[in-house]
Amino acid sequence: MPALLAAAWALLSAAFLALLLLHRAQARRPGVRTDVASAFFQDLIRYGKTKRGGGQQASWLRRLQVPKRWFTHFYVVSILWNGFLLLRLFQAEFLGASLPPWVQIFHGAFSTDLQKENTADSERFSALLVLLLLWLHSFQRLAECLYTSVFSNGVIHIVQYCFGIGYYIAVGSTVLCQVPTNVRNGEELSVQILWYHIVGIVMYIWASLHQHRCLVILANLRKSKSGKVLSLNHSIPFGDWFERVSCPHYFAELLIYISMAITFGFHNVTWWFVVMYVFFNQALAAVLCHEFYQEKFTSYPKHRKAFVPFIF
Repeated sequence: MPALLAAAWALLSAAFLALLLLHRAQARRPGVRTDVASAFFQDLIRYGKTKRGGGQQASWLRRLQVPKRWFTHFYVVSILWNGFLLLRLFQAEFLGASLPPWVQIFHGAFSTDLQKENTADSERFSALLVLLLLWLHSFQRLAECLYTSVFSNGVIHIVQYCFGIGYYIAVGSTVLCQVPTNVRNGEELSVQILWYHIVGIVMYIWASLHQHRCLVILANLRKSKSGKVLSLNHSIPFGDWFERVSCPHYFAELLIYISMAITFGFHNVTWWFVVMYVFFNQALAAVLCHEFYQEKFTSYPKHRKAFVPFIF
């Protein structure tokens, strides 16, 4: 039977798949989007430049928006929470410390018996590496939000904001639940660097570099050569993976999570459900951005896909 945690991520993946399919169904029937329910649904799944209506939105919908630049809060929470988990797991594995009781209670509720009793050293080390990669990724994203990206006056729904905060708490906790509750059992972790650790880390670095390049390209559309912000208008991006897809930074995000699945050794079912969630979540955002570009720019490249090169 699948663990409760894996089932929760699978359910979340299915929810975002349903949102994507529902949006595509509404897109084929544009005249049906005038009722309150449809307007609320579209407002809930869109953010930033893909928001529609602007000042024509109902006042009660505008009250549910917060600035898109608050994305930075996601990564601050992730750095603090996942950094805390990383520190406590490192102390438990190498310094003989115990996880805090409240962490053990949560951990015990969501881990399987197999994870509690029979986790090999290589799997425990894999979890430590993945938690480290997740923490480093949050550092990179926070730095990009603060020093690279140029945010307009775009907004996100308060539900999306709260969900994002909860997501980064949940994803780090999911990694922690891949090791036994009593991670040490009186023995120091024996570090075993295996081939899939190396492959996963190399892929993580490769995808992270491309994600950063694509975010720099987007930021430079609004800057002069000296780095001064000239405009908050949207333009067609070119270069790097933008030649193939409209949202290569979302595709790179998916590859980063796949690299973590590889670091886990391919066989961690729970993390593959996390990857599935990231796929459908980023696919929905990419489709909305792709439609925005196509509607705004008549000269938008026809060969570009929304999310995955050559596929969709």
